[in-house]
Amino acid sequence: MSRAFVKESDENGAEQLPERWISPHPNLVTTKGLTLIDTQIRELEAAREAARAASDNAMVARIDRDLRYWRQRRATARVVSPPAKKDRVRFGLRVTLRLDDGSELAFRLVGEDEADPAAGLISYASPVGEALMSQAVGDSVELMGRPAEIIAID
Repeated sequence: MSRAFVKESDENGAEQLPERWISPHPNLVTTKGLTLIDTQIRELEAAREAARAASDNAMVARIDRDLRYWRQRRATARVVSPPAKKDRVRFGLRVTLRLDDGSELAFRLVGEDEADPAAGLISYASPVGEALMSQAVGDSVELMGRPAEIIAID
Protein backbone atom coordinates (compact mmCIF):
# COMPACT_ATOMS: atom_id res chain seq x y z
CA MET A 1 0.00 0.00 0.00
CA SER A 2 1.21 3.46 -0.83
CA ARG A 3 2.07 5.79 2.08
CA ALA A 4 -0.26 8.31 0.43
CA PHE A 5 -3.20 6.43 1.92
CA VAL A 6 -1.84 6.02 5.43
CA LYS A 7 -2.96 8.38 8.18
CA GLU A 8 -0.07 10.53 9.36
CA SER A 9 0.62 10.64 13.09
CA ASP A 10 3.46 11.67 15.32
CA GLU A 11 6.19 9.33 16.50
CA ASN A 12 4.11 8.10 19.47
CA GLY A 13 1.18 7.07 17.32
CA ALA A 14 -0.95 9.97 18.59
CA GLU A 15 -2.81 12.29 16.25
CA GLN A 16 -1.81 15.92 15.93
CA LEU A 17 -4.69 17.88 17.41
CA PRO A 18 -5.45 21.53 16.72
CA GLU A 19 -4.79 23.82 19.66
CA ARG A 20 -7.76 25.08 21.66
CA TRP A 21 -8.83 28.60 20.79
CA ILE A 22 -7.67 31.33 23.19
CA SER A 23 -9.93 34.35 23.49
CA PRO A 24 -8.49 37.74 22.57
CA HIS A 25 -10.26 39.33 25.58
CA PRO A 26 -8.36 40.00 28.81
CA ASN A 27 -8.51 36.87 30.99
CA LEU A 28 -10.42 38.35 33.92
CA VAL A 29 -11.34 35.82 36.60
CA THR A 30 -13.08 35.81 39.94
CA THR A 31 -11.36 34.16 42.91
CA LYS A 32 -13.62 31.15 42.34
CA GLY A 33 -12.74 31.17 38.64
CA LEU A 34 -9.03 30.99 39.45
CA THR A 35 -9.70 28.04 41.77
CA LEU A 36 -11.61 26.31 38.96
CA ILE A 37 -8.65 26.76 36.59
CA ASP A 38 -6.25 25.33 39.19
CA THR A 39 -8.58 22.37 39.78
CA GLN A 40 -8.84 21.72 36.05
CA ILE A 41 -5.04 21.64 35.74
CA ARG A 42 -4.66 19.21 38.66
CA GLU A 43 -7.36 16.90 37.27
CA LEU A 44 -5.79 16.91 33.80
CA GLU A 45 -2.34 16.18 35.22
CA ALA A 46 -3.76 13.16 37.09
CA ALA A 47 -5.63 12.00 33.99
CA ARG A 48 -2.44 12.32 31.93
CA GLU A 49 -0.55 10.09 34.35
CA ALA A 50 -3.32 7.48 34.11
CA ALA A 51 -3.30 7.68 30.31
CA ARG A 52 0.49 7.31 30.25
CA ALA A 53 0.26 4.28 32.54
CA ALA A 54 -2.28 2.77 30.15
CA SER A 55 -0.06 3.66 27.15
CA ASP A 56 -3.00 5.53 25.62
CA ASN A 57 -1.04 7.93 23.40
CA ALA A 58 -4.15 9.42 21.80
CA MET A 59 -5.54 10.31 25.23
CA VAL A 60 -2.19 11.72 26.36
CA ALA A 61 -2.16 13.97 23.27
CA ARG A 62 -5.69 15.25 23.99
CA ILE A 63 -4.87 15.88 27.64
CA ASP A 64 -1.57 17.61 26.78
CA ARG A 65 -3.45 19.94 24.42
CA ASP A 66 -5.99 20.75 27.15
CA LEU A 67 -3.20 21.27 29.68
CA ARG A 68 -1.51 23.77 27.35
CA TYR A 69 -4.81 25.66 27.14
CA TRP A 70 -5.45 25.72 30.91
CA ARG A 71 -1.84 26.58 31.77
CA GLN A 72 -2.02 29.50 29.33
CA ARG A 73 -5.29 30.63 30.92
CA ARG A 74 -3.70 30.32 34.38
CA ALA A 75 -0.63 32.30 33.30
CA THR A 76 -2.76 35.15 31.93
CA ALA A 77 -5.46 35.13 34.63
CA ARG A 78 -6.12 38.49 36.27
CA VAL A 79 -8.15 38.16 39.47
CA VAL A 80 -10.69 40.95 39.75
CA SER A 81 -12.53 41.43 43.03
CA PRO A 82 -16.06 42.79 42.89
CA PRO A 83 -16.08 46.54 43.53
CA ALA A 84 -17.30 47.83 46.87
CA LYS A 85 -19.38 50.49 45.14
CA LYS A 86 -22.29 48.79 43.40
CA ASP A 87 -23.85 51.71 41.53
CA ARG A 88 -23.02 50.26 38.09
CA VAL A 89 -22.83 46.75 36.65
CA ARG A 90 -19.22 45.60 36.87
CA PHE A 91 -17.25 42.36 36.68
CA GLY A 92 -18.08 39.99 39.54
CA LEU A 93 -21.38 41.65 40.43
CA ARG A 94 -24.84 40.16 40.20
CA VAL A 95 -27.45 42.04 38.22
CA THR A 96 -31.20 41.43 38.42
CA LEU A 97 -33.36 42.30 35.44
CA ARG A 98 -37.13 42.61 35.04
CA LEU A 99 -38.34 41.59 31.60
CA ASP A 100 -41.28 43.18 29.82
CA ASP A 101 -43.58 40.32 30.96
CA GLY A 102 -42.74 40.98 34.63
CA SER A 103 -40.46 37.97 35.05
CA GLU A 104 -37.03 38.45 36.58
CA LEU A 105 -33.60 37.08 35.68
CA ALA A 106 -30.37 37.42 37.59
CA PHE A 107 -26.83 37.01 36.27
CA ARG A 108 -23.35 37.37 37.72
CA LEU A 109 -20.68 38.67 35.35
CA VAL A 110 -17.67 36.36 35.43
CA GLY A 111 -14.70 35.35 33.29
CA GLU A 112 -15.08 33.41 30.08
CA ASP A 113 -13.94 30.06 31.49
CA GLU A 114 -16.23 30.34 34.52
CA ALA A 115 -19.34 31.21 32.51
CA ASP A 116 -22.32 28.87 32.92
CA PRO A 117 -25.54 30.58 31.77
CA ALA A 118 -27.74 27.81 33.21
CA ALA A 119 -26.23 28.60 36.63
CA GLY A 120 -26.67 32.36 36.16
CA LEU A 121 -22.99 33.00 35.37
CA ILE A 122 -22.36 34.89 32.15
CA SER A 123 -19.14 36.05 30.62
CA TYR A 124 -18.40 39.73 30.80
CA ALA A 125 -17.30 39.42 27.15
CA SER A 126 -20.57 37.86 25.93
CA PRO A 127 -23.12 40.04 24.10
CA VAL A 128 -25.36 40.06 27.20
CA GLY A 129 -22.40 40.84 29.47
CA GLU A 130 -21.27 43.67 27.23
CA ALA A 131 -24.81 45.10 27.11
CA LEU A 132 -25.03 45.07 30.91
CA MET A 133 -21.55 46.40 31.68
CA SER A 134 -21.56 49.93 33.17
CA GLN A 135 -25.36 50.14 33.30
CA ALA A 136 -27.13 51.33 36.47
CA VAL A 137 -30.34 50.46 38.31
CA GLY A 138 -33.26 51.83 36.28
CA ASP A 139 -31.44 51.54 32.93
CA SER A 140 -33.06 49.56 30.14
CA VAL A 141 -31.20 47.01 28.03
CA GLU A 142 -32.21 44.57 25.34
CA LEU A 143 -31.98 40.96 26.46
CA MET A 144 -32.59 38.23 23.89
CA GLY A 145 -34.51 40.68 21.74
CA ARG A 146 -36.71 41.84 24.63
CA PRO A 147 -36.57 44.99 26.71
CA ALA A 148 -35.39 44.54 30.29
CA GLU A 149 -34.89 46.94 33.17
CA ILE A 150 -32.06 46.63 35.68
CA ILE A 151 -33.70 46.49 39.10
CA ALA A 152 -30.77 45.50 41.36
CA ILE A 153 -27.01 45.26 41.40
CA ASP A 154 -25.27 43.36 44.18
